Amino acid sequence: MSATAAMVPPAAAAAAARTLLCVPATARAPREMAAEAAAAAALGADVAELRLDRLSGFAPRRDLPVLLAQPRPLPALVTYRPKWEGGEYEGDDEPRFEALLLAMEMGAEYVDIELKVADKFMKLISGKKPETCKLIVSSHNFENTPSAEELGNLVAQIQATGADIVKIATTATEIVDVAKMFQTLVHCQEKQVPIIGLVMNDRGFISRVICPKFGGYLTFASLEKGKESALAQPTITDLINVYNIKQIGPDTKVFGIIGKPVGHSKSPILHNEAFRSVSLNAVYVPFLVDDLANFLSTYSSPDFAGFSCTIPHKEAAVRCCDEVDPIAKDIGAVNTIIRKPNGKLVGYNTDYVGAISAIEDGIRATQPTDTAASPLAGRLFVVIGAGGAGKALAYGAKEKGARVVIANRTFARAQELGNLLGAPALTLTELENYHPEEGMILANTTAIGMHPNVNETPLSKQALKSYAVVFDAVYTPKETRLLREAAECGATVVSGLEMFIRQAMGQFEHFTGMPVDDCKFRALANSVVNPDANGVGMTAQKARL
Repeated sequence: MSATAAMVPPAAAAAAARTLLCVPATARAPREMAAEAAAAAALGADVAELRLDRLSGFAPRRDLPVLLAQPRPLPALVTYRPKWEGGEYEGDDEPRFEALLLAMEMGAEYVDIELKVADKFMKLISGKKPETCKLIVSSHNFENTPSAEELGNLVAQIQATGADIVKIATTATEIVDVAKMFQTLVHCQEKQVPIIGLVMNDRGFISRVICPKFGGYLTFASLEKGKESALAQPTITDLINVYNIKQIGPDTKVFGIIGKPVGHSKSPILHNEAFRSVSLNAVYVPFLVDDLANFLSTYSSPDFAGFSCTIPHKEAAVRCCDEVDPIAKDIGAVNTIIRKPNGKLVGYNTDYVGAISAIEDGIRATQPTDTAASPLAGRLFVVIGAGGAGKALAYGAKEKGARVVIANRTFARAQELGNLLGAPALTLTELENYHPEEGMILANTTAIGMHPNVNETPLSKQALKSYAVVFDAVYTPKETRLLREAAECGATVVSGLEMFIRQAMGQFEHFTGMPVDDCKFRALANSVVNPDANGVGMTAQKARL
């Protein structure tokens, strides 16, 4: 079975138990660790992992009664991880084994032991393991993700030790590695083998969120940011409130944002809450993608139903789609990909409408205009950037009658887009002294000024004095240095958040086939992107779209 064929679990999987949410408790003192377990229970976790190797001066007979005292807020998974497997314990195995056995005898529901020493440990606990305790035998690969065949062999090797639950954690060198783990989860589910299968680091993030779709026994989430026990571990709050993980199952459709980087994006917060508001069985995740064509061919199941596309993949998306909407083809950039029931990929562009309408409304709200015509008509419109978003704005501005100029760090890229549109091209250095007339419009479509590089700006404050209107596609932060300095120069400023909201409306309609109520979607977007703006968090917004 290929990795792509394995994307959709068998129908029988619908009856599988829900994937458990486990929060590692990583405090340095036993009472604080017990308090973390209680906090995890309050947040909705199912299991607390007690990381004994994190405790300072751990003494089993003194500290385990504190950690495993009844009544416990959650079932306990006891782990005493050695340094050679990514933990902090540096001593001999025998004292570690004795501590794990004591934890079993004191009622721990789960104990984790590493595959490398599993046979040795099994001899020690022979006949002593309580029926109520499940033994997890784990393997961690911190370099890569082996082939699906090798993962299958590893499962068999772990099973042969007498494990109750198989645990395999690998490392993603690219996001397609996760497909091999999903395939392994599906095979184990078919054979009724309980398995925890996760892929570490940012490229493996989706394995932690959508493993319930493929039958994963358990996934890990940190208590809060800063308390992760592994790279790219989401918080329990995000898994439950953003990704709605307790509702993810075999029939859940998967959507997401494809980009590099994607960690800054608010799209998962917005689209997941929008899906929830219309009771759609779907989840929207960030896909950190290096090679778009490879990603799309690997995740080719119909259940991977649609994607938002951002920097740097919007132009490559045109080539990767089987069909491209005529406007997106003219622009030369796709920001929305839909997988049709027949498997064909269709590309659209909702950026140009989102950005241009936001700029037009910004001008109409602050400057006198002829309502019959676009306020862009006849205006000099300078676009910074020649990538996908730059193409969309340049195309949209020209369609509205603006006189477009393209500026880019790399002149050849600016010239290439300028030639397509019949527009002059400049370097950013030349743009500093470009002042042919008053009342110009500036649109930044690059990532300059995006978090965390919030002190960067594509154009000096002195140069901004030539512009009457300034738009920035960057929306994290909402007020970029470019917008702040433009406002100080007296320009009308338009936030990238407006473009984000409007293009997301178009994407939602493509994803769901449902019409969008503009006012309700905007209220929803503002509540999730700026959760404190109206004193309400994202989950407080109950508008139906």
